[in-house]
Amino acid sequence: MADKAKTAPKAKEAVKKPASDKKTLKEKKPKAAADGKKLPAVPESKLKLAKRRVVRRPNVLLARRKLHAVRLLRRKQNLLRAASYTKKYLRLERAVTEQRRTAKKAGNIYIPAEPKVAFVVRIRGINKVAPKVRKVLQLFRLRQINNGTFIKLNKATKNMLRIAEPYIAYGYPTLKTVRHLIYKRGFVKHRHSRIPITDNFVIERKLRGLKLQCVEDMVYHIYTGGACFRKVNNFLWPFKLNTPTGGWRKKNNHYVEGGDFGNREDKINELVQRMI
Repeated sequence: MADKAKTAPKAKEAVKKPASDKKTLKEKKPKAAADGKKLPAVPESKLKLAKRRVVRRPNVLLARRKLHAVRLLRRKQNLLRAASYTKKYLRLERAVTEQRRTAKKAGNIYIPAEPKVAFVVRIRGINKVAPKVRKVLQLFRLRQINNGTFIKLNKATKNMLRIAEPYIAYGYPTLKTVRHLIYKRGFVKHRHSRIPITDNFVIERKLRGLKLQCVEDMVYHIYTGGACFRKVNNFLWPFKLNTPTGGWRKKNNHYVEGGDFGNREDKINELVQRMI
């Protein structure tokens, strides 16, 4: 019994030890918090980023001012270019009217010059297309129904138009039609992607080497068939038009026979207005 009484307090002491350890831990925690450094309220990475912004701010402001100045300059230049092009268009119209008057006075018949540019629209699909016709449509970049492109007329392109005639409708666009197509349905090609013409800088970025910087430059070279026609036309994505309001008449018949395909000459402008 005496031995049991002696061992009992040892067990109590053993049980009490963890409580004393907890007290020491509780006492040590506030000391560690007091000795250690407090974490900053803002992370160090954000502080570094803020310092960089402060350093770069003068350069950013300078770049913005330069860009604003360039935009103002380009706006003035583009307005002057548009004014000069309108004068050229008026000169061309006046020259034609004067030639008609002189021919009429002399008792002759005035024959206008052959058109330089045609607008071609694909009106039929891919079913039962001959290989040669398919190749011509591929060269014209008319891969879908109601796709349209501008084509410079020469001996080769006229023969190609005859080959693909049952699948296309084409004619000679006016200045108004060219403008409407480029302004309303104009998309350009940049890094193999289709980008809308939202700003003149989209054009200047690609055609700066040709000294073209605005939409009016493109309209002029397309309408007159100028020296830069090929590069400007390749820069333009093929126009994706709607089915004309009122629908087609008869795709299997020629336009002369009351159908749709073939050469419409000036009547293509009416069709394009219904398709935009």
